Amino acid sequence: MTTLSITAGPHRFRARMEEQRAPETCAFFADLLPFEQKVIHVRWSGESTWIPLGDLPVGVGFENHTSHPAPGEILLYPGGFSETEILFPYGGCRFSSIVGQLAGNHFLTVIEGGENLRALGELTLWQGAQDIRFDRE
Repeated sequence: MTTLSITAGPHRFRARMEEQRAPETCAFFADLLPFEQKVIHVRWSGESTWIPLGDLPVGVGFENHTSHPAPGEILLYPGGFSETEILFPYGGCRFSSIVGQLAGNHFLTVIEGGENLRALGELTLWQGAQDIRFDRE
């Protein structure tokens, strides 16, 4: 089992890569590590944050995809109808964009620090973008 450490604003999380269910997405993301970006609050999806990736070519199709992730089920949307992005939900969420409902590949699951997901979400909502970094453990 591959685990990553995630630092987002003042919060720390550990996440398990879902290599059995989303092997291509996990391999793509592993090649980006360490990965640093900004996380912001979503506009359409409910209680979630997201990392916009613009037109980053992912080169994978849908695998282990969902529109209704639970808190801590991190999705990578490989692009197509909307821009490429990572969705980091902290509460009730239906993954969508201006074009409507989307499905993203569930490739990471938070296994430690889940009690701070809501705090991160509310921080991005009220204070704005936060630094986020994903590292291999």
